[in-house]
Amino acid sequence: DDYLRPEYVVTENGQDMVVENDDPRVQVPTGYNQINTMQKIRFMPSDHWDFNLGLFYTTTSDYPRYDRLIRRRDGMLRSAEWFYGPQEWLSGNLQITNKSEATSIYDESRLTLSYQRFKESRNDRDFGDTILFETDEQVDAYSAGWDFTKKFNAVTVFYGLEYVFNKVNSVGQQTDITTNTSTPDASRYPDGATWQSLAAYSSLQWKIADDLSFQGGLRYNHVMVDAQFDTDFYDFPFSEANIDTGALTGSAGLAWNPSEILGLKANFSTAFRAPNIDDVGKIFDSEPGSVVVPNPNLKPEYAYNGELAATLNFNNVVKLEVATYMTQLEDALVRRDFSIGGQSVIEYQGEPSNVQAIQNAAMAEVYGFEAGLEVNFTNALQLTSQYNITDGFEEDDAGIQNPIRHAAPQFGNTHLTYTKNKWKLDAFAEYNGQFDFEDLAPSQQNNDFLYAKDENGNPFSPSWYTLNFGAQYEITDDLKVTGVLENITNQRYRPYASGIAAPGTNLILSAHYKF
Repeated sequence: DDYLRPEYVVTENGQDMVVENDDPRVQVPTGYNQINTMQKIRFMPSDHWDFNLGLFYTTTSDYPRYDRLIRRRDGMLRSAEWFYGPQEWLSGNLQITNKSEATSIYDESRLTLSYQRFKESRNDRDFGDTILFETDEQVDAYSAGWDFTKKFNAVTVFYGLEYVFNKVNSVGQQTDITTNTSTPDASRYPDGATWQSLAAYSSLQWKIADDLSFQGGLRYNHVMVDAQFDTDFYDFPFSEANIDTGALTGSAGLAWNPSEILGLKANFSTAFRAPNIDDVGKIFDSEPGSVVVPNPNLKPEYAYNGELAATLNFNNVVKLEVATYMTQLEDALVRRDFSIGGQSVIEYQGEPSNVQAIQNAAMAEVYGFEAGLEVNFTNALQLTSQYNITDGFEEDDAGIQNPIRHAAPQFGNTHLTYTKNKWKLDAFAEYNGQFDFEDLAPSQQNNDFLYAKDENGNPFSPSWYTLNFGAQYEITDDLKVTGVLENITNQRYRPYASGIAAPGTNLILSAHYKF
């Protein structure tokens, strides 16, 4: 019942009112409209040249932020409005591929040029307040990549270059809804900030023997960030953030199949992520009573990844796959309490708020295990199942460990499929484990409105499952129809860390015609 929506806010004649929901299972408001358009053009003037142009445009209507609309303060609904303005994405992508046997440096080269534009806004107003806060963002992203492939007998080599440039435009304003007058306000991001990335890479695939292969690579990435802060609204002790850093990363992996039954894999890699504009420059309310402020003193985070995997195949009747993995993050970027100009509490949108910022943790680890099973009872009847376990922690400079935010509870699925003639039937279950209060990261413990309450009144994420059934029928070679009935038992559950409950029983019908 913690996931029900017993009441919601409406505004009539400029007055906010709380009204009873006729059907508390309906999450009001969550609806929106969306339009997607796409055009692809391909031109092949010869066997050696291939031109591909992709054009994409998508936009939405206003888009309610449901998880912010269910927050309460002193037992009452906190927000009268919280919505995104239209989220708009425009993209153009040109790929030019050349295949040539006459050159010694590549068999195939591909030049990729692209432009993307993202636009959105955030709009929120507290219950009973006349001030609507708004931030508008536009990001223009340009990228160019040149990739090459060359094959030498048992070795295939890949190499290339990449450049990416992003520019962020961000403005803020507050509007009095009674007079419709607007005044400037703090933006979410530093307006005019830029992010650039230069990279070069090389990798190879080597068939050492019939049962042994190797894959490895190196990549150098250099990242530059330039952000100028507007101090008209906040008295920051800094005026800019500049990042100019790079790193060399690599990967190596072996795959060995000593027999028809057994297959083994081992992989190791390193990774690098420099702070971006969102990390160093964002201002937003992260959780009730808290505000995230810029931190220009961030360092890059580095990851060291290892994975071991094995497969067992018994005459294609029973197949088993297992893998274990671990990632260690140094200087991991996490959100923590902070002070700015000696102040740990500042006023944000008229409310005293605890100051937080993205900071470098001493270390973080993520590790897990995954398994997959396939059983072919007959040519027509098959059972498949997958299960995943992930865990992790972050550690600060004092050695204190806390659960890591993005490690999910255990989850998996099981499918029993029957394929015969023109029919394909699929009975399947999806399931997810439980996170108790102590399993939640501190930031999630503070976001209690996202979760159910345990017997002690603390937030926790209950386990859940769904039972589902799908069917597909091929009417002709070109026409097939599909139906899927999801969550047949109408379980009310909320995926981990989500701010909205999943749908109840859901029916999807579709037809596919190929010509």
